Amino acid sequence: MKILIINCGSSSLKYQIIDMTNENTLCKGLVERIGIEGSRLIHKVEGQENYVIETPMKDHKDAIKHVFDALLDEKHGVIKSLDEISGIGHRVLHGGPDMTESILVDQRVKDTIKEFVKFGPLHNPGNLMGIEACEEIAPGKPNVAVFDTSFHQTMPDYVYMYPIPYEYYEKYSIRKYGFHGTSHKYISHRAPEVIGKPKEELNIVSCHLGNGSSLAAIACGKCFDTSMGLTPLEGLMMGTRCGNIDPTVDSFLQQNENLSAAELNTLLNKKSGALGVSGVSSDFRDLEEAAAEGNDRARLALDMFVIRVKRFLGAYIAELKGCDAVVFTGGIGENSATMRADICKDLEHIGIKIDPERNNVRGKEALISSDDSKIKVYVIPTDEEVMIARDTMEIITK
Repeated sequence: MKILIINCGSSSLKYQIIDMTNENTLCKGLVERIGIEGSRLIHKVEGQENYVIETPMKDHKDAIKHVFDALLDEKHGVIKSLDEISGIGHRVLHGGPDMTESILVDQRVKDTIKEFVKFGPLHNPGNLMGIEACEEIAPGKPNVAVFDTSFHQTMPDYVYMYPIPYEYYEKYSIRKYGFHGTSHKYISHRAPEVIGKPKEELNIVSCHLGNGSSLAAIACGKCFDTSMGLTPLEGLMMGTRCGNIDPTVDSFLQQNENLSAAELNTLLNKKSGALGVSGVSSDFRDLEEAAAEGNDRARLALDMFVIRVKRFLGAYIAELKGCDAVVFTGGIGENSATMRADICKDLEHIGIKIDPERNNVRGKEALISSDDSKIKVYVIPTDEEVMIARDTMEIITK
């Protein structure tokens, strides 16, 4: 069984085909600048030179057509007919409170995606366009929506509710939803396999750290709490997002800098975080390099990030009433031994102790805690595409 994975942004599209007999990736690709001058598709098959198509693509339907053309290309393709694709899994940002699991796309699902454009204006429209393009170009092919928010819908109400007048929850569905759910769900499945215990017997804190970052407290395989909220802006300081700040900062800046609501939203989402503090970059590799060369603001940004991760990590261990394992994943979590060491430094009193030699690892599964660490610490690379493919296969074979 072959599953096509589609991840549409506002002006871009990523795709993969995964053969589910062995979960091997047959190809992957990226379409850039959809609806913008300079549109191009980059198609990658291991062992071959990249196949590049540069041609105007006015919308996502155009982009999907070119994706199918690349998949079927006589020289560069990996399938001979669309009949080889059993289903299409779509990553969707926001599904609101009712989308508690991945689901076969029907009109109700599309209406829900459209409704929650209000909380995902940059992602949900592109996600929906990708689904509708696939429905039109490959009619009858089952499409499955895999929501970033769904894994977190097991949170209890006293965790996901905000302390504002209850009427705004009833009127606008304002509450914590959480994101990176596909990644945290993958960790909730893979970590028990690595540890060698059933997920029902484990409490795990999953640390997805990258340009966008979030933690999830996972109790017996289910999300109990997570750091992102109504939108991905809440929680940790990130590459360009501010994370948790006093809400009065918003109104102060809006008034004193004469900012519109849209301008303030851009400031907090795209100009803050590590980039805003350091003035150097949103890429933590650049910050580590700059800090090593004596850049004080780069060091400040790194220290701010570390203390905020510690804050959530400690809180989630307390919420779980104890923790069996902490898992680092995401670009920073998988690849930066320095950041992992800094986050875990001085946490022996709560049962976390890193082994420096074991921690000297990049991009592969490893136990990095010492033998006497009460809480085991792991690096486990995430695989969101495989998680989407698994959900898609499970749903279309029911």
